[in-house]
Amino acid sequence: MDIIATMSGRKSVRTVAFPPQGSDLMPGQKPDEHCAVIGIIGREQIFPNIVASLKALQHRGQESAGIATYDGSSINLKKGMGLVGEVFQEKDGVLPQSLSGIVGIGHTRYSTQGSKSLENAGPFVISTSVGYMALSHNGEITNAEKLGEELKKRGASFVTTSDTEVMLVEIAKDIAEFGIPRGFRNAMGRLAGAYSASIMVNDRLFAMRDPYGIRPLVLGEVDGSYMISSESCAIDSLGGRLIRDVKPGELVELSSEGITSHFVYAARRTAHCMFEYVYFARPDSVIETREVFEIRKRIGQKLADEHPVDADVVIPVPDSGRTQALGYSEASGIPYDEGLIKNRYSQRTFIMPSQRTRTNAVKLKLNPIRSVVEGKRIVLVDDSIVRGNTIKHIVSLLKKFGAAQVHVRVGCPPILYPCYFGVDMKTRDQFLATGKTIEEIRKTIGADSLGYISIGKLTESLSFSQDQLCLGCLNGAYPAYVPGKNYELQAALEGY
Repeated sequence: MDIIATMSGRKSVRTVAFPPQGSDLMPGQKPDEHCAVIGIIGREQIFPNIVASLKALQHRGQESAGIATYDGSSINLKKGMGLVGEVFQEKDGVLPQSLSGIVGIGHTRYSTQGSKSLENAGPFVISTSVGYMALSHNGEITNAEKLGEELKKRGASFVTTSDTEVMLVEIAKDIAEFGIPRGFRNAMGRLAGAYSASIMVNDRLFAMRDPYGIRPLVLGEVDGSYMISSESCAIDSLGGRLIRDVKPGELVELSSEGITSHFVYAARRTAHCMFEYVYFARPDSVIETREVFEIRKRIGQKLADEHPVDADVVIPVPDSGRTQALGYSEASGIPYDEGLIKNRYSQRTFIMPSQRTRTNAVKLKLNPIRSVVEGKRIVLVDDSIVRGNTIKHIVSLLKKFGAAQVHVRVGCPPILYPCYFGVDMKTRDQFLATGKTIEEIRKTIGADSLGYISIGKLTESLSFSQDQLCLGCLNGAYPAYVPGKNYELQAALEGY
């Protein structure tokens, strides 16, 4: 199903049949990110550019996609389950101009809070006393349940189970009471957790990022239009120019004339998600002035320094370990080669609810190159190990194809604790490393040796200090409030 709606004097919602949603062929093998956000304002129709931008950010969420635009009198919304190209289909090479307007926001989603249903897909649109508002959100509001109950006592009602709806209603309430920008500032003082958001208030476009800067958000310019994006690769895809990151705690307004910063409500420290650099972001993106590709290559280099091994060839787990494997090869002097071929046409065939079907999916997806593998001592490099099913199968597969030895090297320290800030890792029993020593993990996956990069070498690779990063999934110390969890910064954010 998809939803097409117009928020004007009368609201109409029409549902039509839509192709069923597929899923990644290996669901649950790697963590999934919450979503991607886009916002564009210009002097011409921006719908095609929003679609193109969302396609560039498809890796951040494959569950649903949506776009909301303001046409001068109302907000028009379309969203559906599936990939961007499925929800917004081209006909004869032409993208239908179904959503008119010179300002709009877009969203791709993978759910971490709220059920996997169309009603929880973004963007969210509401009618308020100050006009029509729409919001796309990447992250997770950790006190959404508490805020939702408080808002209900004030007369608010909710139609979804998403934390994004709570966030939007809270912002709308505060803007109605205090105006812009004070209403945004008041809302930021009440919202806990991670959020990078693009927001429309009628024809005005805003970008907002949580005070710790947990999730990325950047600003760009494309042919006289200004845009918000979760990653710079979306700006590049339009031939645009990256301007800068939205600062942690900053509210920015974009117009056809340029960009205005209204305020910065920053915490005493940042807490950028290390997993953005390790796994989530596209290698060609630049986050906090750091190119992700170069960071991942440095991770591989430091991994080789920490965990050297006498071997014949370095091969990556495709595609996630490729850049780290290049770095490992450069630092170690061991030749790099492609030893595993990925079947790219089997990824979204059907939903697999059981571990057995997931394991079969791995067998369908990867196949070794015998001439690279047979008789070789292999260094197998991946960006991270979460649940361990994929790496265990790959080690077995390489040995079946004649590998003499398989030495696994991992560009992320052992993941031991859940994430509460927008990553689909919620329970410790999901993690291979829980309650195991490195030697026990090695035996579990069947490797001849196993080496993880240390937290210290990881942070050196990222060119951050440890107190500038969120390392909660590695050490259990969370930078922002999570009910019942160890909160590093117990003191409330200070005012201005």
